[in-house]
Amino acid sequence: MSGPNGDPHVTLGPAGRDGGDEDGDGFGEEEYAAINSMLDQISSCLDHLEEKNDHLHACLKELLESNRQTRLEFQQQSEQHSTGADMQGPQPPV
Repeated sequence: MSGPNGDPHVTLGPAGRDGGDEDGDGFGEEEYAAINSMLDQISSCLDHLEEKNDHLHACLKELLESNRQTRLEFQQQSEQHSTGADMQGPQPPV
């Protein structure tokens, strides 16, 4: 149904028009079927991209929360370490 670039194979009659087109609108059933197929493919690709985007968004939120938690733990350890050093007072020279 599709060519190497995803373009539909549409056979045209004389003067570049579908030989079976009796309405005179320039499009026959093959053209409409090809357009519908391409729209279905586009819709499917967009759905897939939306799923990937949602998954990526969830992963990034998880990473952000993990980084926040790690930063808070590091700050708490740093505060405890500095508070512990202050309570011990200055160390006498050796």
